[in-house]
Amino acid sequence: MIRTSAARLTGAALLAAGAAIALSVPAIAGPAAVNVATPADTESYSPELLQAVQRDLGLNADQARTRLANDDKAEQVEGKVKSALGDRFGGAWIDQASGRLTVATTDAATSDTARALGADVRVVRFSQQQLAGTKAALDSMSAPLSVTGWRVDEAANTVVVEVNSDKRDAATEAFITSARSLSPAVSVAVTTEAPRTLYDTRGGDAYYIGGARCSIGFAVTGGFVSAGHCGSTGNATTGFNRVAQGTFRGSSFPGNDYSWVATNSNWTSRPWVNRYNGSNVTVTGSTSAAVGAAICRSGSTTGWRCGTVQQKNATVNYSQGSVSGLTRTNACAEPGDSGGSWVAGTNYSQAQGVTSGGSGNCTSGGTTYFQPVGEILSAYGLTLTRG
Repeated sequence: MIRTSAARLTGAALLAAGAAIALSVPAIAGPAAVNVATPADTESYSPELLQAVQRDLGLNADQARTRLANDDKAEQVEGKVKSALGDRFGGAWIDQASGRLTVATTDAATSDTARALGADVRVVRFSQQQLAGTKAALDSMSAPLSVTGWRVDEAANTVVVEVNSDKRDAATEAFITSARSLSPAVSVAVTTEAPRTLYDTRGGDAYYIGGARCSIGFAVTGGFVSAGHCGSTGNATTGFNRVAQGTFRGSSFPGNDYSWVATNSNWTSRPWVNRYNGSNVTVTGSTSAAVGAAICRSGSTTGWRCGTVQQKNATVNYSQGSVSGLTRTNACAEPGDSGGSWVAGTNYSQAQGVTSGGSGNCTSGGTTYFQPVGEILSAYGLTLTRG
């Protein structure tokens, strides 16, 4: 969580530092590479968007355009393959070396079907449903703070339990033993990093809860959504200009990390996310980006920052309790960015989620988690404001 003037959490930790992903984009594969964009597929992206992607992903302009087009194509292919494979689907991710989408299947006989739809294929032991079931069982367990979280790693076909090596003790070992007894899909990753909650209404703008500051996620009909740790039901908010703004009508944390604020008649919901360069992104939908896709976030402390989607359905064990169903990224964030917007897709028009917590900062880099927006809208029956 990133919220200013509030206690920082130290109980949860990030993934191992060795999990860094190479962000260079190689030459485009030949005609057989169905799921990789060709230069003719790339769209005309705004200069501001391309600059942000180049800066934060280490790409040149042509690579950035190709990367964005690849990500869009991968989202389409993933949906088709998942539907075709059904319960044999084992997950999907974008290979960082080739820019191609790889899908996993538990049945080698379905490989040709997946390839025909435009994906590379890997045969794995566990289906996505099995991995999710194992993680759900972990979510029902009580973990010591030395266990900093757990997540599904689709590329590795495992459920990773993260352990802080500085705090490892008998309670840690007991939890690991119990976790491994659930399924052979469970693996353990050791880390020394520690994410904290990111305390801190157009998306990305600041708002205040008493003396604390957070960031707006997305405008919805009648208000906006943000992080649950930013405020409790009934708390009043003021806007970036300190004018009376609204009241928290719902808030969930821990377990989840989401909330919604109903605004008063002085505020109007707009389908925008602040780019912090004098322009806005216009939100047109909420299609979820694939693992490996480029993604950007907006927050009132560090502005517009980009990275990639690393894993979905991660659980982070904050000192207040664990939060499940989060998406892990390598974009940076700092206190005050909590609740802010995450966007991806063509011209970054697809709403992804709201900032929860993370580790590091925007000087040295870090890992940040967000709560997917679809779950928030469903939980409260809200309608996303779209352009």
